[in-house]
Amino acid sequence: MKEVTRRLIPPERYHFARTLAPLLAPQFDPIGRLTADTFSLAARTPEGPGAIHLSREKSGEIAAKAYGPGKQWLTEHADAITGLRDDLTGFPALAKQHPVVHQLARTFHGIRMPTTGMVFHRVLRAILEQKVTGVEAFRAYRQIGRKFGEPAPGPGDLLLPPDPAAIAATPYWAFHPLGVEQRRTQALLRAAQVAARLEECADSETATRRLTALPGIGPWTAAEVVRIAYGDADAVSVGDYHVPNTVAFGLAGEARGTDERMLELLEPFRGHRARVCDLLAHGGIRAPRFGPRMPIRSFAKF
Repeated sequence: MKEVTRRLIPPERYHFARTLAPLLAPQFDPIGRLTADTFSLAARTPEGPGAIHLSREKSGEIAAKAYGPGKQWLTEHADAITGLRDDLTGFPALAKQHPVVHQLARTFHGIRMPTTGMVFHRVLRAILEQKVTGVEAFRAYRQIGRKFGEPAPGPGDLLLPPDPAAIAATPYWAFHPLGVEQRRTQALLRAAQVAARLEECADSETATRRLTALPGIGPWTAAEVVRIAYGDADAVSVGDYHVPNTVAFGLAGEARGTDERMLELLEPFRGHRARVCDLLAHGGIRAPRFGPRMPIRSFAKF
């Protein structure tokens, strides 16, 4: 199968793996693969299915090869997918306002925020991650990916992300053995039914408005989507189980924080608030734990 190739020149100290890791589920993702110097991703683009394969060469350049009907679209967006369109304008000055943020920004200077330009696949992941442990969410994501996935073009034995039409045509009870209860399934089915409307959004603000108009999708889910689909560096995941505590601890030394306190502490970094949250995570900053962890359940048992 004929491929389309493009070469990219990343910025100094660019970190390939850490930049691209958010695009894949941890442990194993049926739609992609990541190593220290290679990355592959299957996608349903506006021009059809495709797959992009990136490799970092000894020269420091990134070679991007794409396959399938969507290869031209993927090649044109290769710089966005690799985070090379990430705009850090103004952030270095903002980071200097806080010693922790300033140090983290210098330490992790090479990490960029990727932009996929593809909404529904991220909606799928975000909905599955609502109010459950990561183990539960990623297990359900992998099972859904295998059930609905189709072989992607090109090498690598990748599966395309589930087709929204196939998701929308599936009864809610069929997701129960896959580890997803009725509440999250219904939110997913609603999103799948309007996937075309979501994909056509020109910007993060429009996508957030359309997403949060759907029952079962709130600010947290919308932020998780637009941060990756649009590279929105200001999309804070309000309502997260851990992030308010992390921000409160990292920026103010407080063991616990509310959403309101988190937003107050992040306000000086407006425009880059999600970037600050990411930097705290990259730095391994975590609030102390005082209680038991959330239990891992298996909905398929019930």
